[in-house]
Amino acid sequence: MRVLFVCVENAGRSQMAEAFARRYGKGGVEASSAGTMPASEVNRVVVEAMLEKGIDISSSKPKLLTAQMIQEADRVIVMGCGDARGFCPAPLLKKVEDWELEDPKGKSLERVRR
Repeated sequence: MRVLFVCVENAGRSQMAEAFARRYGKGGVEASSAGTMPASEVNRVVVEAMLEKGIDISSSKPKLLTAQMIQEADRVIVMGCGDARGFCPAPLLKKVEDWELEDPKGKSLERVRR
């Protein structure tokens, strides 16, 4: 199954979800992530929190969401589409679900851990 995780900047929530899916979905899940308005780099606090879980995403780069990515995915999961800072593809798609996760941007390490 191909799962695409989408958030606005692809710098936090979707990067974490992709990394966890790759780790725990071995053999059953092909994960990727993207953003509607990608940041220039992955949130450093997110990288630190993931390192605490033994997952290194320090070399990951935010990517721009494309129509091809959506088309190739079996599932599209958006991370809090109510975020008014960017375009949310959820209403336009049939195979999407919104996990409504809080954006880790500007949050403390403790908050990101949760």
